[in-house]
Amino acid sequence: MNNLKTVTFEICDDIGVICLNDPPANELAIPEFIPVGLFQQWTTGNSLKGLIVKGRGKNFSAGGKLDTIFKTSRDPEALKTLMNEGLNLLNTIQNLEIPVIAAINRVCFGGGLEIALACHIRVASENALLAFPESNQNLMPGMGGIYRLPALAGIAHSAKMILGGDIVNARDAKEMGFIDYIAPKDLAFEYAWTLMKKMTHDRPVRVIHSVMKALKNATELPREEAMMEETRLFCSLAREEAERRKTEEA
Repeated sequence: MNNLKTVTFEICDDIGVICLNDPPANELAIPEFIPVGLFQQWTTGNSLKGLIVKGRGKNFSAGGKLDTIFKTSRDPEALKTLMNEGLNLLNTIQNLEIPVIAAINRVCFGGGLEIALACHIRVASENALLAFPESNQNLMPGMGGIYRLPALAGIAHSAKMILGGDIVNARDAKEMGFIDYIAPKDLAFEYAWTLMKKMTHDRPVRVIHSVMKALKNATELPREEAMMEETRLFCSLAREEAERRKTEEA
């Protein structure tokens, strides 16, 4: 197991598990709650097939500690750097070529919800509560949350939720589109683990990487370019599989 003061990382059966480890609220002391270089060391192994992000204890995360933000805001450039470091980490999570699942039990607010939105799949326990409460402090999400939420929930739901500071339960969040699966009470991680194993069990890493690349291309590249790249990835896998089978038959 690898440990920071408020984050742990371990690998079990080729699945990485990042745990926000500052219970009960698992608040984030700084936006870059894991140094990007260290995160890349954790997740760049050839055998890693998936990653699950969860919180220690009852809650996922209540978000960032505003005292740090307000203190740093006295130096505008320092605050910009601080927030950009957090944004860079979340972008790095989203750009991983393995599936990333957020396992959300109970409270998932502010920066915690921004982490969840950066993951590819979100599983919430039926008693989970989700919110962007920043507007109650005359703030707003600042690490890509306002970019990511409308792509899933639409502009109307996103505006109401963010400006209203609304707390949304798991069922409503799923109906809005930014939660993918509902787990039984307090069992988001167990559900996420079963889902991850179903997706990655007996799947070669090269297949997982190719599928995740193609899915990313589908959201970022022009239509024709994305489909041409999908065909290229298929052909590459087919060649590798043919060679593998030929070797086995020899």
